[in-house]
This record gives sequence, C-alpha cells and structure tokens, in this order.
Amino acid sequence: MRRERSIDPDWFETLFREQGDPWQFETSAYEQAKYDHTLASLSRPRYGSVLEVGCANGVLSRRLAERCDEMIAVDVSETALSAARARCADLPHVRFDRRRLPQDAPDGRFDLVTLSEVVYYWDRADLARLADYLREVVVVGGDILLVHWTGDTDYPLSGDDAVEGLRGLLGQMIEPIHEERRELYRLDLWRCR
Repeated sequence: MRRERSIDPDWFETLFREQGDPWQFETSAYEQAKYDHTLASLSRPRYGSVLEVGCANGVLSRRLAERCDEMIAVDVSETALSAARARCADLPHVRFDRRRLPQDAPDGRFDLVTLSEVVYYWDRADLARLADYLREVVVVGGDILLVHWTGDTDYPLSGDDAVEGLRGLLGQMIEPIHEERRELYRLDLWRCR
C-alpha cells in the first residue's frame, strides 16, 4: 500500500539517527557502482553551480564536488548532514543545508540539479511544486539528473511514476539526453531549454 502524502522529514531523521547509514551508501558495492554510473553519465566534465537534493551522508556529494565550482547539498536529516559535513570538511566550495524541498528550496541558479533517489518520496502536489521550482532555478542549457530505484516500495510514487510525472510536468522545458535502465534502477539526464 502506497503512502498518500510526501514522507515526513522525521522518518528520515529517525532512520539516520538509529542506523547511521541506512542504505549502506558507504559500504555497498551496488551504491558505489551506481555512483560511478551517475558521474559517468553527466554531460560535462565540470559544472559551475550544482544543487544536490537529498545528499544524505555525503558519499556522492564528495565525488560530485570534484566536478563543480560550487555546490549546495541539502537534506532533511540533521544527522545525515552532520556526517556529510564531516566527510566534506576540506571542501570549502560545498555548503550543506537542512531543507525540505520543495517547500524550503534554496535560492540560486544551477547548471546541474541532481535528484538521486528522492523524487518518489513526494506526492503529486509536491512533485508539481518541484517542477515549478526547477523552472525557476535551472539555467538554460543546464542539466537535471535523476536516478531512482525501480523496485517495489510503499513511497507515494514508484521510481517510474516519479520520473515520468516530473517529465510530464516540465514538458517542453526539457530535452532527454540520456536514459538508461539497469537491473534495479533507472537513470535519466535532461537538458533544460
């Protein structure tokens, strides 16, 4: 049975506080291979300004930081953010903020927005708010990267419904430039017009 509403931040905070690394981002060979694939799929060797949504404990953040001039990484869990800040303490061009998107989204203009394993946590109303936000902050020619697990969950949306829903909401604003399905996840890279 799917949840009807966007998942509350307290759910994530409890997971990180009780388990530390609930999805084994630090140790899982699957996660490491997915991060390799994610970074290899980017259309540019370097980006000016990046927004990473759902940075968790900063494992991908650290690797993504090598590819940009400045980055804002956000998450709803302060426990996760503490780990991310420690992991990236030597990277002055990376800022970590506790924010709940789409309600509390950061200002700015971005060449790349990463939405890795996050869009299916939102209900359709929040998905529409996210689309409105992306229209405002992603520069023309900028990229939106989505990576989502395609297995069964009780989240408000499946991985496929989340990605296809956002694609429909953004419409002609985006041009798909890379789409790939692997055994357990899908990766979609869109260019903003």
